[in-house]
Parts: sequence; C-alpha cells; structure tokens
Amino acid sequence: MRETITISMPEEIKKQLDKITSQEGTTRSNIIRESLRDYLFIRQFRSLRRRMTDKSPRVYTDQDIFDRVS
Repeated sequence: MRETITISMPEEIKKQLDKITSQEGTTRSNIIRESLRDYLFIRQFRSLRRRMTDKSPRVYTDQDIFDRVS
C-alpha cells in the first residue's frame, strides 16, 4: 500500500532535484524514494557494523562486514 507524505526543502535542493529528474527522465518521487531506500540501507549497515565491531575488534572495514554477512 502506498501513502502520500508532504515534505519541505530549501529552494536550492528543490532546484537540484528538478535538474536530476529532468536529466534522468524520472520523477521527484522516484528520486526521493530511491534516496530514502539508500539512506535506510546505510543506516542499517552502520548499525550492523557497530554491533559487529563491538563483538569483534578485528572487523575494521566495510568489506570485512560484507565478507562476514555474505
């Protein structure tokens, strides 16, 4: 199910967003959805990385995390 939300942003960011949508032939919604998915993935990854480094100080890089969870 989809829901509509309303956001506000500075005019300069809106201009950049509109430029990207024009260049990529997509919509604002698609760019924002993709950006939010990326943000949520990165946030989840950082949380996982933090938990893993707490348990094993030998984990140092993002690649170490990918190797261990893959």
